[in-house]
Amino acid sequence: MTIAFTPGEPAGIGPDLAIIHAQKKSTDNLLIFADPDILLTRAKQLNLPLKIVESDQVNNVQQLCVYPIKAPGKVKTGVLNTENAQYVLNTLDVATDYCLNQRCDALVTGPIHKGVINHVNPGFTGHTEYLAARSQVDKTVMMLATKGLRVALATTHLPLSQVASNITHQSLEQVIRIIHQSLEMYGVKHPKIVVCGLNPHAGEDGCLGMEEIEIINPLIKQLNIQGLNLVGSVPADTAFTPEALQGVDCVLSMYHDQGLPVLKTLGFKKAVNITLGLPFIRTSVDHGTALPLAGSGNISLGSLNTALEYAQHFINQSAN
Repeated sequence: MTIAFTPGEPAGIGPDLAIIHAQKKSTDNLLIFADPDILLTRAKQLNLPLKIVESDQVNNVQQLCVYPIKAPGKVKTGVLNTENAQYVLNTLDVATDYCLNQRCDALVTGPIHKGVINHVNPGFTGHTEYLAARSQVDKTVMMLATKGLRVALATTHLPLSQVASNITHQSLEQVIRIIHQSLEMYGVKHPKIVVCGLNPHAGEDGCLGMEEIEIINPLIKQLNIQGLNLVGSVPADTAFTPEALQGVDCVLSMYHDQGLPVLKTLGFKKAVNITLGLPFIRTSVDHGTALPLAGSGNISLGSLNTALEYAQHFINQSAN
């Protein structure tokens, strides 16, 4: 089992995560796609020992195995440099290719800075969309998970003004089928999925919007007839109560900030971001670059550990 890890933005805490993780005795066979000089310099700043082997073969968990990819610009801890935007994408590209060619069993990604990457890739909105395009996949789904709750998104990184026009019968059906198939693939039998409404009170019988009546509810009825186990549409303000979540395997939110604040309140630093629908396993930390904390050593490995645990679980489930 080999897991690819891309640390992400070099000025942020991504390199710290790899270095601090390397200090513990671990069974995680990580292959790091990064600039070795960045890792060595950051390890010195953290006052931590680090032994690097430049190789694409993981053969010793006491060493940090690194596939070397050079960063062209200067890396100053905590300070963004747009000269390294392409470097971040290069690490993702090579790691993705390794997963597509089955040379790695999963991809775990560290935090990136979208604003920096937009300097070389205008319109870049995040890992989820970028990996889908790189893998030539038409549709992927962003799902975050923590203990006791999974939240998937019908739309991801869109301005709120564009959400309603992107909730269509076709796109929503694709999202629901990907969630259902992925959960079954990863060991959840006949998953129960709660579907939130788009509007307050799930539209209030059309008084607050027609998307539920015209799109969401008819699709739920159609898919349930076909054997899926969907509940909804449910008002988002009551979908996350303990009683409403009993026996639920996933909550589908219509947009980013409808469901993720709840999940991150419950499990921040212990949550994982999962991309469903890719031809390989991809998990990620649930936090950002945390530039002020880079090089301080005052960070948590909780989300990275969770991302690695999920990746290993999915690898094992896929092998069964």
